Amino acid sequence: MDTLLAICLGVSLSAACGFRVFVPLLVMSIASLSGHMTLAPGFQWIGTYPALVTFSVATIAEIAGYYIPWVDHLLDTVATPAAIVAGTVITAAAVGDMSPFLKWSLAAIAGGGTAGLIQGTTVLARGLSTATTGGLGNPFFATIELCGAAFTSILAVMAPLLAVGMIGIVLFVLGRKILGKFRRVQPTAMPPVIS
Repeated sequence: MDTLLAICLGVSLSAACGFRVFVPLLVMSIASLSGHMTLAPGFQWIGTYPALVTFSVATIAEIAGYYIPWVDHLLDTVATPAAIVAGTVITAAAVGDMSPFLKWSLAAIAGGGTAGLIQGTTVLARGLSTATTGGLGNPFFATIELCGAAFTSILAVMAPLLAVGMIGIVLFVLGRKILGKFRRVQPTAMPPVIS
């Protein structure tokens, strides 16, 4: 059961990386320092005060950057691969009692994959916002993403099973909406080829 909770914790925190890269790392550092989370061997550096200060500064800079027009798009360019890497590291840091091959495979697929999927969705939403509002709606989306990162991170530490269930429901609903849009597009008939 402890391994299942650790996997749920890691995947939930990784999903939060898709919203903001450094918020889950900050929450993970605080949880470790306060004794609410045990980090896997080799990842104890996340629960140190220098890491806490670094994650705090990085979180503030990341949050501020998303409220500046055009900087938010630049941050999305950098944040997409960073979210995948952070999601992978977070899942590996949460899962302790597992063979290294299985741990890193799980971390890359479940952690990095979940972070990348959420990040990709936020990039598409920001692009749509920019196209429809000329970028004026982007601060609204930045606030929603920040709240999503904070809520998901805190819920992951407090109730990992509930957090991973919530993420699963959100991804299911989003997947149905996206697939529904693709199904509604009717293929056009090809004109006959005259030879």
